[in-house]
Amino acid sequence: VVLFNGDGHDHPAEVVAADRKRTLLNVFPAVTADRELPFPLEIAAALPKGDRGDFLVEKLTELGVTRLTPLQTERTVVQPRETRLDKLQHAVVEASKQCGRNVLMRVAPVTRWAAFLAAPDLPALRLLLHPPAESAGRVLPGFSAGAGGVVVAVGPEGGFAPAEVEAAEAAGWVRVGLGPRVLRVETA
Repeated sequence: VVLFNGDGHDHPAEVVAADRKRTLLNVFPAVTADRELPFPLEIAAALPKGDRGDFLVEKLTELGVTRLTPLQTERTVVQPRETRLDKLQHAVVEASKQCGRNVLMRVAPVTRWAAFLAAPDLPALRLLLHPPAESAGRVLPGFSAGAGGVVVAVGPEGGFAPAEVEAAEAAGWVRVGLGPRVLRVETA
């Protein structure tokens, strides 16, 4: 078997004995197995309703996202409590097991949109997924994240409010669309 604890290493082990309540393993030296993106990728999104939030976390984990920041925006429908965030972090562990990822995506506390825009540690490349006013069909341009990483913000069901879009653009965010169709939060 291969064990992991989120530190970026695989820990190969051999089952020596097992019974109903415990398993005894012989753990071999750790092996570095880098399966991460070559740059940090953060997603800030208002969580969708119901099981779609779990689906979102599962897919972001599989794609290699470094951190998910649940957003509280003007149009946010779901206001997750601390217990919900704990469940989402547990979903990160389960998705990591399934996809072979050995570095855990971090689920940050719920953050108000204005506070998130003012955060000092955001990467230089900041993308706001919101259809551009002049052309809802403009597609995300090619970019190079570099070592500084990238942060992508996805609005709630109903999108960001106009004042939230203006505040993001004033803070240096690049407003982009993903095509002519309106996507669900977890798809975007």
